[in-house]
Amino acid sequence: MYVSTTKVSVPEAMTIATTEDTLTVELSDGRAISVPLAWYPRLVHAMPQERDNWELIGEGEGIHWPDLDEDISIEDLLAGRKSGESRRSLQRWLEAKKEGRGLTLYELTAYDKEQRRSDGQ
Repeated sequence: MYVSTTKVSVPEAMTIATTEDTLTVELSDGRAISVPLAWYPRLVHAMPQERDNWELIGEGEGIHWPDLDEDISIEDLLAGRKSGESRRSLQRWLEAKKEGRGLTLYELTAYDKEQRRSDGQ
C-alpha cells in the first residue's frame, strides 16, 4: 500500500465574516471556506459584536476571538475539524459568560479554585 507523505501548504486567512449560522474565511490563495457556525459553540453563543471582534494569529494561520477565548486554525477549517471542546468545558464557559466573569482558561481555573476554597474543599 502506498501512503503519501506530501506536505500540504495551508493558505493564510485574510478576512473573516460571520452570520447567525455561518463562519466564512477568505484565504490568501483566492479561495473562501464557509463552515456551519454550529461547529464552534462559543461562536454560536456569542453576541454579533463579540464574533466581529477577531484577530489573526501569526501570519494568518489562525483566528482568535479575544472576547470569547476562542481560537480556530485555518488547517482545522480546511480539514473539516469541528471544535473539540467538551460539554463540561463549554458549560463552565457558558456559566462564566452569563455571570460576566472572565472567560480565559486561567480565569475559569482561578474561579474554580476559589469556589473550592470557599466551600472548604
